[in-house]
Amino acid sequence: MIFYRLKQPWLFCLVLSVMGGCAKQEHPEGLSSKDGVIVGFSQIGAESAWRTCNTRSVKEAAAQAGVQLLFSNAEQKQENQIKAIRSFIAYQVDVIAFVPIVTGGWDNVLMEAKDAGIPVLVVDRKIDIQDESLYAGHIGTDGVEQGRKAGLFLLEKFKDQLGNGEPIHIVELSGTTGSSMAMSRAEGFREVLSPYSQFQIIYSESGDFLRSKGYELMRSILETGLDIDVLFSHNDSMTLGVLNAMKEAGLKPGVDVVIVTVDAEQAAINALIRGEVNCVIECNPKQGPEIIRLAQALVRGEKIPRLIHMEETVFYEGEDLSSLPPRGY
Repeated sequence: MIFYRLKQPWLFCLVLSVMGGCAKQEHPEGLSSKDGVIVGFSQIGAESAWRTCNTRSVKEAAAQAGVQLLFSNAEQKQENQIKAIRSFIAYQVDVIAFVPIVTGGWDNVLMEAKDAGIPVLVVDRKIDIQDESLYAGHIGTDGVEQGRKAGLFLLEKFKDQLGNGEPIHIVELSGTTGSSMAMSRAEGFREVLSPYSQFQIIYSESGDFLRSKGYELMRSILETGLDIDVLFSHNDSMTLGVLNAMKEAGLKPGVDVVIVTVDAEQAAINALIRGEVNCVIECNPKQGPEIIRLAQALVRGEKIPRLIHMEETVFYEGEDLSSLPPRGY
């Protein structure tokens, strides 16, 4: 079957029905492709304020640049993302960008995009494929470095206790199993702390980056009576659930348990200011302008960097954050 360049968004919906796609699709109202750039963007879902901001950043950047964006919400299912990418191929978009929910399972669909002559941008999370020519570049955040920053904070926090022989018990709530970000943050964290035997990870479990699972896991952990000195949470949504569970159990988060979290949502910064969190590591969601810039460069036939990392910072307990602008997520 041959698909020609479709000129109206409603025809894209028809293609989706033929392809059997079931993820939620959004299309610009009253906008035709003409000779402009069309980008197909597959997002993994809306599981957190961070993810919502990430999506908003892409949509706003596309609108400002006059780029038509075909958006698909995969609702946390890889099969939905694969269907969306195939529908983008059928629509003959200029560039495909997607946030991979897990690292593996992309070879076939990306080969289809390559055969169709459509360049692909991997966004936020990384993928593991045999042929790296199947995608043009990756734009996102450095999960390994974020994990390292968490470890370095703990080395400084507990520097006076190192050498006394007392174990420092760590509970880790990791992100979605199989996601590059969960693996990267765990890798960087262990890289920094592994030379110090006092730091002991006594429990590590996936909370899928969800607030509800963070709450449920921490309730379960506390019921076991584990002696916890540190919580390292791979994202703020899980951390916010943890804070609720700790408070219900009569604990003072940030005091009874040192808490390190990643993302830097406004709610986490507020918790840091209240003393309920000790360290917040930024994961910058505002990747939209860079994604659209790279997409436009690819359409012009330009070569782009294989890897671009967003600029990020770390927020520590005791800092004066009164002048910090609102996070926007």
